Amino acid sequence: MARGHARSLELERLADAVLQPGFEGTSPPPWLLRRLESGLGGVALFSRNITGREQVAALTAALRGANPDVIVAVDEEAGDVTRLEARTGSTRPGNYALGTVDDPDLTAEVARDVGRDLAEAGVTLNYAPDADVNSNPDNPVIGVRAFGADPDLVARHTRAWITGQQSAGVAACAKHFPGHGNTSADSHHLIPVISATRAELDECELVPFRAAIAAGVRAIMTGHLLVPAVDEDLPATLSRRVMTDLLRGELGYTGLVVTDGIEMRAVTGPYGLAGATVRALAAGVDAVCVGGDHADEHTATLLRDAIVAAVVDGDLPEARLVEAASRVAELAAWTAGQRALADDRRPPRDGQLGLAAARRAIRLTAPVGSRLLPLSGAPHVVELSPPSNIAVGDDVPWGMIDLFAAALPGTTGVRLGETDFVDGVDLHQVALAPATGRPIVIVVRDAHRHEWVAQALKVLIGARDDCVVVETGLAGAVYGAVHVSTSGGSLACRQAAAELLLGTANTAGV
Repeated sequence: MARGHARSLELERLADAVLQPGFEGTSPPPWLLRRLESGLGGVALFSRNITGREQVAALTAALRGANPDVIVAVDEEAGDVTRLEARTGSTRPGNYALGTVDDPDLTAEVARDVGRDLAEAGVTLNYAPDADVNSNPDNPVIGVRAFGADPDLVARHTRAWITGQQSAGVAACAKHFPGHGNTSADSHHLIPVISATRAELDECELVPFRAAIAAGVRAIMTGHLLVPAVDEDLPATLSRRVMTDLLRGELGYTGLVVTDGIEMRAVTGPYGLAGATVRALAAGVDAVCVGGDHADEHTATLLRDAIVAAVVDGDLPEARLVEAASRVAELAAWTAGQRALADDRRPPRDGQLGLAAARRAIRLTAPVGSRLLPLSGAPHVVELSPPSNIAVGDDVPWGMIDLFAAALPGTTGVRLGETDFVDGVDLHQVALAPATGRPIVIVVRDAHRHEWVAQALKVLIGARDDCVVVETGLAGAVYGAVHVSTSGGSLACRQAAAELLLGTANTAGV
């Protein structure tokens, strides 16, 4: 074999090693198996790839059959962001609920339970926990995905999650470095700007990441954020000042760094898919996550070839690519070792842990001596439903109509979105009239962020002073005669709220 050809194959192998592409379908397509056999280092699973426990275990076994060292990653935060339970909603509360309870031992238990499920499914890297400090309550993409708005609280629960999950043999991944909490834009669409000074970063955003590193987190995910206090020109994912000087140098992190979805507009808008990939690696990133609408062979080949060309042209030092590939190999070796130990130490699944945790996060506001609970009969349920952000996805179930209907025959309900109000929906006809002589329950999500929701609540509560309001997002203003804050919209959180309103923890279907 000619030396030039051998070198080209070696560069292609190194380039493939640092990619974590997604794919379509519930079994691996032929192109993916071919690439794994030739050295593709990772695969990212999304809800489109998962239909059930046995199916995903068979899928990951097929991936590992093509490359025993493959890193199989998924975004399973629990709570609102779930991939394993996307079709039903998560049976566990998410970060904000756990932060509301503020029991790090509970957080570690939940994370260990998640890790057990992931390990049995053949997943080796979980893109969790979210270590952002959600200091901006109007943040459109983090919100209940964060443990809270206090950096010390977020730090202790980030540490607990990492310890719990990794004890089950699955690598944790703290995100979105250097911190996506204090933003008003979603990096799926725009480049959020973190306007904090460097001192403020040290006192807030960086606190949980220091805790994550101290806890031995195996991976850190970048945020596609502009942080002028560190780099005025480049988003963090593409910035050597952030990825190398700050994360590696100042914070002393030595593990794997993986990008948030490289296809997101915050980085592809100005640099393109290939340009963003090469710049990320040059900045100090080790692995590139590729999902979204670019989960195909063409994209995986485009990125591999762009990385090879960047090395040949001198835009990406070969030593940097070798370093990145070696970190991928180190994580793969760690996960292989964990799998060998897992059967001996994996805790049994606790099917009630998630619901028990969600119950502890419920916060009820009601007048002393209120006779509105438990509900006196089958309610009319009004769901005021804003669109989900991309991280959550449109297909994850939300709302409480079905939960009440399963327990109380005769329950009715209506779901309304912003477009219904733009089109002039008659609230009296669809929400108030059907509730005549019956309890009325209004279910909302982040009511404080949506003016149309606030206005609808004003009308409904003005007409019915006995309204029961269930807030499934961030806790905010208290509405209604009875107000229930679930601290999240997962199935477990909504079940816990339904139990409270029904006055039973053992009602069939709830």
